[in-house]
Amino acid sequence: MQWETVIGLEIHVQLSTRSKIFSGASVAYGAEPNSQACAVDIALPGVLPVLNRQAIEYAIRFGLAIDATINSPSVFARKNYFYPDLPKGYQISQLEHPIVEGGHVAIQTGDQEKTIRLTRAHLEEDAGKSTHEEFHGMTGIDLNRAGTGLLEIVSEPDMRSSAEAVAYAKVLHSLVRWIGICDGNMQEGSFRCDANVSVRPAGSETLGTRCEIKNLNSFRFLERAIDYEVARQIDILESGGSITQETRLYDADRDETRTMRSKEDAHDYRYFPDPDLLPVIIPHEWIDQIREKLPELPKDKRNRYIQDFGLQTYDANILTAARELADYFEQMVSVLPGQSKLCANWIMGEVSARLNKEGLEIARSPISPEQLAGLLLRITDGTISGKIAKDVFDSMWQSNGDSADTIIDAKNLRQISDDSEIEKWVDDVLAANPQQVADYRAGKEKAFNSLVGQVMKTSKGKANPAQVNSVLKRRLTE
Repeated sequence: MQWETVIGLEIHVQLSTRSKIFSGASVAYGAEPNSQACAVDIALPGVLPVLNRQAIEYAIRFGLAIDATINSPSVFARKNYFYPDLPKGYQISQLEHPIVEGGHVAIQTGDQEKTIRLTRAHLEEDAGKSTHEEFHGMTGIDLNRAGTGLLEIVSEPDMRSSAEAVAYAKVLHSLVRWIGICDGNMQEGSFRCDANVSVRPAGSETLGTRCEIKNLNSFRFLERAIDYEVARQIDILESGGSITQETRLYDADRDETRTMRSKEDAHDYRYFPDPDLLPVIIPHEWIDQIREKLPELPKDKRNRYIQDFGLQTYDANILTAARELADYFEQMVSVLPGQSKLCANWIMGEVSARLNKEGLEIARSPISPEQLAGLLLRITDGTISGKIAKDVFDSMWQSNGDSADTIIDAKNLRQISDDSEIEKWVDDVLAANPQQVADYRAGKEKAFNSLVGQVMKTSKGKANPAQVNSVLKRRLTE
């Protein structure tokens, strides 16, 4: 039997506010355990929550970016469950009237573009954290994270493979960083995913029983967990068994999912409107003000790069994967107009390779966009060849901000375009390689490339490659 995978994701985005969503306590990462959980966060008697206005603005910003409906009023509810890291015994969240409803994003897998619908995005507070590693036979509870503002983004079950799920998660990860509502640090838990996975016979319209895989904090783990879970469910069904709806954890060391608890439904949480928080009324004027402040969104910038700069879709997708990367590209193009493809190639090639090797973000590149544009200018004006430019790039990366011109002059790397000198190098190479000359004249084109390479080697890479080709062809036909 052929099976179809059905995936929906719930992504928890930690909002980049300075304080928690209902209190003034700090959200700074790495503080001593339980040093940032105030009376409001743990609901001591007599305290009242006060809503963080910045959290509301961030949620609206996200809703506008995905073409969603901003609900007004928006209502907070109490979600009741009893876990050791939830000291209040309930979580302030949203159910029937979330702040963001609907919306969509486009993902790219291979050559295929697909639209993923969003169900909702609602505000809620985070729970604390249970730690097990440092306490033999016991569990430690750190409540610093309790009350931290989250935006939970819930998709429709529109994804059909782990590759699509990862592509969707990456689009949202880029978007929340792009619009400035989350730092996206997955190691610190700022962006984490829950995957709802089920399978059904190919062609069926009926959804299978789903299992939820909790707290996936890397794209690689998301992909591997989904692949394992799909294989597990298919194996059970093909053996005549049935899937139990449950919550599972992914064990990265064993590359498997395992049971955590039976899966709850909404009615199990006994949601009811929080009596301490009034419905949130959002004026249209405020929404309009937030819309005006939004940066150019990735999809719009991508289309502009294709139309205005003539880039291919693949290049435009890569350059708009992060706002800092797009800014770097645009600063280069402003210095080197008309050379957008050359700029894109160097960013996606030399720059990205070096950043990946050293584990750096583009914002920490030791070569500024203006400096890199200066290097590329020396390629376009014939001062140096593309090959020498790579050597200059290496020196620029390792120097303390030296410009391309400084390094070119210091190392005497300027390209030689003098015909008489190039003719001498060509004549010397032809005289030393009579067999390759004969091979070329007999119709073997590869012999020509070999001769070009030897001329460039003789000139120590300084000869203008275009002139070498021209002179060599002229000599070979004489």
